[in-house]
Amino acid sequence: MQQDLLHRYIFDKLDVRGELVQVSEAFSKMVEGRNYPDPVKKLLGELFVTTSLLTATLKFQGHINVQIQGDGPVKFAAINGDHEQNMRGVARLQGEVNSDNLLELMGKGHMIITITPVKGERYQGIVPLEHDTLAKCVEQYFVQSEQLQTRMWFATDVTEGAEKATGLFLQVLPVDKEKSEADFSHLEALSDTVTEDELLNLDAQTVLTRLYHEDNPQLFEPQPVQFKCTCSRDKTIDALVNIGKDELLADVQQNGEIVISCHYCMTDYRFDEEQVKAIFN
Repeated sequence: MQQDLLHRYIFDKLDVRGELVQVSEAFSKMVEGRNYPDPVKKLLGELFVTTSLLTATLKFQGHINVQIQGDGPVKFAAINGDHEQNMRGVARLQGEVNSDNLLELMGKGHMIITITPVKGERYQGIVPLEHDTLAKCVEQYFVQSEQLQTRMWFATDVTEGAEKATGLFLQVLPVDKEKSEADFSHLEALSDTVTEDELLNLDAQTVLTRLYHEDNPQLFEPQPVQFKCTCSRDKTIDALVNIGKDELLADVQQNGEIVISCHYCMTDYRFDEEQVKAIFN
């Protein structure tokens, strides 16, 4: 089975489109060495596939940030990605995690989707966290922002070192309203029969054939998905310049060196006294 792929598909005679993303290695790399509790890893897996699906659905070139924040045990969880399906993510905790229910994890909060296209204006959509699953919150986003019927199904396996996450997506096409809604209801009922085991362990073609064999789903060429952090030593230097030479040298004298750690990939960037001076020379 090929993993870390995003598949788009349509139907010959139905006014609905769909996507199926399955990630394993990319997801494992994102949470490697983090010691997240299993419910947090599951949440990040769902957020990972959500961001991948949104990137393909909203059809833009640029960057996307999907984050949820609240006053619960998980303060913040976010995935950053782009139209080439390069993804990275992180979660921040502020309490003990005892549930995988979204509202119990996040408390009172919001989901914020920010799109920054290469060309054009930045867009941000915000929806309150009012449902106990991330899927329902994302569906609410589409109803609110695009007035399109949308359904999502998630499955995750958070076995350490072999993590998997899958997202199945259906959305009505705004053609003939009555026909589109009937088509969507038909496919939604079929999709409700899918199991987590099928989503996690069968290849995309097999999953779609089992679900929609009478409706002839047509797959496009899949797009690879990968974990990729955009941090660099040069970007770190740019940030240090804003702090100022005197303050940086004072930190070096006190601590021996300056260490800047990337929250996403846990890479450490180290600077001693001579390196700090070189930045400003």
